[in-house]
Amino acid sequence: MKNENSILYVQTSDEPERQYAPLVLAQTAKNMEIDAKVYYVVKGLRILIPGEAEKIKVGAFPALSEMIDQTLKMGIELYACVASKQLLGLEEVELIPGVKIVGAATLNDLVLEAGATMWF
Repeated sequence: MKNENSILYVQTSDEPERQYAPLVLAQTAKNMEIDAKVYYVVKGLRILIPGEAEKIKVGAFPALSEMIDQTLKMGIELYACVASKQLLGLEEVELIPGVKIVGAATLNDLVLEAGATMWF
């Protein structure tokens, strides 16, 4: 069932500058009482490898690891695509705690259920 008061943010990139937008927007949405979720696919999920987000800090923003931690503490769900883990050769790699590893069908379901989607 479609939830018009929800936004799904999909992160496809591993470029440092592009990592912040879905997290800032998801946190903002949550503060606006909008249901927000972030789905990491393909190269985007590389930053979910333990230690990787700590290496990213852009401008005046906190380290990306702090942004991810804050997002999770706010109750915003983070998803990682299991097929993307396989594509990147990360089948045996544990991702950071709190990330839900899901199949491709979940992305389709989340897109169909969301009131809006944004891709990065």
